[in-house]
Amino acid sequence: MNTTLTSTLQHWIDNANYVADDRTGKVYNPATGEVAREVALASKATTEAAIASAHAAFPGWRDTSLARRTAIMFRYRELLTERKGELAAIITAEHGKVLDDALGEVARGLEVVELACNAPYLLKGEYSENASTGVDVQSMRQPLGVSAIISPFNFPAMVPLWFFPVAIASGNTVVLKPSEKDPSAANWMAELFAEAGLPAGVLNVVHGDKESVDTLLNDERISSVSFVGSTPIAQYVYSTGTANGKRVQAFGGAKNHMLVLPDADLDLAADMAVNAGFGAAGERCMAISVVVALEGIADQLVAKIAERAKTLRVGDGTRGCDMGPLITGEHRDKVAGYIDAGIAAGATLALDGRTGTVDADGEGFFLHPTMFDNVTTDMSIYTDEIFGPVLSVVRVESFDEGVELINSSKYGNGTAIFTNDGGAARRFENRIQVGMVGVNVPIPVPVGYHSFGGWKASLFGDQHAYGPEGFKFFTRNKVVTKRWLDPSHGGINLGFPQND
Repeated sequence: MNTTLTSTLQHWIDNANYVADDRTGKVYNPATGEVAREVALASKATTEAAIASAHAAFPGWRDTSLARRTAIMFRYRELLTERKGELAAIITAEHGKVLDDALGEVARGLEVVELACNAPYLLKGEYSENASTGVDVQSMRQPLGVSAIISPFNFPAMVPLWFFPVAIASGNTVVLKPSEKDPSAANWMAELFAEAGLPAGVLNVVHGDKESVDTLLNDERISSVSFVGSTPIAQYVYSTGTANGKRVQAFGGAKNHMLVLPDADLDLAADMAVNAGFGAAGERCMAISVVVALEGIADQLVAKIAERAKTLRVGDGTRGCDMGPLITGEHRDKVAGYIDAGIAAGATLALDGRTGTVDADGEGFFLHPTMFDNVTTDMSIYTDEIFGPVLSVVRVESFDEGVELINSSKYGNGTAIFTNDGGAARRFENRIQVGMVGVNVPIPVPVGYHSFGGWKASLFGDQHAYGPEGFKFFTRNKVVTKRWLDPSHGGINLGFPQND
């Protein structure tokens, strides 16, 4: 495989590197601040070439047997398992997350590959014999066509793996447009799929920016679009794609709350707040960014979180550090600006992450863990998705006030409650208006055989990712009603058919 982190990364079309564009973007090593390589940025014509490849491959792949499709998927799963360390190293080099975190990302993506190996069962139709006299009815799920996947920088392997294995196992072909900030993982995964036996054109990768995204959204050969990113862009993708007749699932932003009740194990809650708030430098759509603490325990909980966060070792993800850099210098500065805004708004800065020792060569795009106490709901550090290592603590007087606070958020991606009271946990599960809920689990990302997705401004579209809903998204249902005629069925009758 030739995705070494040097030179210019090209597109991957028809199971080969595709060189066509002079326009390029810089790909950084976030731990050093240095440019690691460049990536080609697709023109409209290049994006259309990828679409044409997928469109041409679709009839043959659609008609490839489930047995053959599954065999290729099993081989892909084995290769990915054997070589996951290579992929994790690429993620760490370009995203910056620590190596253990990158390995965890790959492992969660592998869950969906394993789910896709079960496609023959998940694509089964139904059959009813003698629904009416001599009439049988059957249903079947059939692929849509060419699927576009537009994935974000924060999970360069896991998020694409949420979608393309399910789409491909279902008989679709794919054009993947990864983030141009950390693009190499996409090519690596596509090349590995070709090594597993995937025919040319079934999975193509184009790198680019708005020009390639708009081409995917407007091209009539694209049947479906899967997107993960910020809410404003998710709204744009959804409205543009659906206006062009495409099936769209667009996963937007989040502001995830963690409600801590007085009966909770506060040491466990503090550990989990640190893990979920500062893992991957807070660049997770399922990160806990708000701790909702009841007044009676708030002081103690804030102290415990701060005590733990101060011990985190920040630096190059290849050196055994706890937390790596942010993706770019521009994003680091944006997050730092939110820290300034929180101070100006009057929140209590319990932990300042703008300075500290870093274990890395060069400048890098680093911030240390930051925590604000006494945050109110009108502050930008509360209302906005910061996407960085900034944790806000909001104090409430009661369980009901905490639930109301969470339900008032425009986002509904993930939430968690920490308690040892089963009754309180059950009330929380029932009343909370969020798509993914954890009970003493801070990042409740469902396992591969369930489905991932939020509510409200965190999701635009009807179907969630992977799991049973993923297979529904990438297929459409067809129902066949049939009767094998004999002379007794003849005669003219203009009445509406009735079952008898």
